[in-house]
Amino acid sequence: MENLKITIIQPDIIWENPEANLYKYSEMLEKNNETDLIILPEMFTTGFSMHPEKLKEQMNGPSVKWMQQVAAQKNAAVVGSLIIEELGKIYNRALWVFSDGKIESYDKRHLYSMGQEHLHYAPGKDKLIVDYKGWKFCPQICYDLRFPVFARNLENYDIVFYMANWPSPRHHVWKNLLISRAIENQAYCFGINRVGTDGTGLKYLGDSTSISPKGKAEFMGENEAVKTFEISYSELHDFRRKFPLLNDRDTFSIL
Repeated sequence: MENLKITIIQPDIIWENPEANLYKYSEMLEKNNETDLIILPEMFTTGFSMHPEKLKEQMNGPSVKWMQQVAAQKNAAVVGSLIIEELGKIYNRALWVFSDGKIESYDKRHLYSMGQEHLHYAPGKDKLIVDYKGWKFCPQICYDLRFPVFARNLENYDIVFYMANWPSPRHHVWKNLLISRAIENQAYCFGINRVGTDGTGLKYLGDSTSISPKGKAEFMGENEAVKTFEISYSELHDFRRKFPLLNDRDTFSIL
């Protein structure tokens, strides 16, 4: 199995301005080298906004079309979460867009009630596992990180990742929980966060990251950046064969 190149975009999101943000990301990706997967943060076109009625898009909206265009141009998958309306409900929805334009989606299950997200968005229910280039991925969104049962690796996925707007007051939690998710699930773990200050005054310190199944982390710091990480399929599965902890995991179901 081939190694995989994963590109993280860590932006200072322009508050509630999708057009300006899409222009920004196009520029950030202009000089990006060859990659297999590009991942953007949670609500990457707006910031973590509780004004979905004025910002919502349909599944054929301009941000989705932009993702499809970039995926085709880069010959890579593009992933990020958007404010999406479907069948009368509004979701914080992660879209996985393949280079041929096809889409898989995951609606955020754990809505951040302390920020009133549950009052503005409908919750998702089902975990998504994506098969891509021989790897199995589990995409999740921000607050999901605090709920390890939902991320538990029952599917033998290879990579779990979290698209987030994770603020600075709980920055140490971000770093520690991401490392825990990698170790306990014996998988690569990626965290994709933003920097800057949003329209509500919340500050973000970034530290998007790639973490090995053994818990070794490489954080990106506090500046706006694009970085590509390369990961090894053979290293992951050699480690699982030599130290098969997943054989002893508990089995359960989530209602």
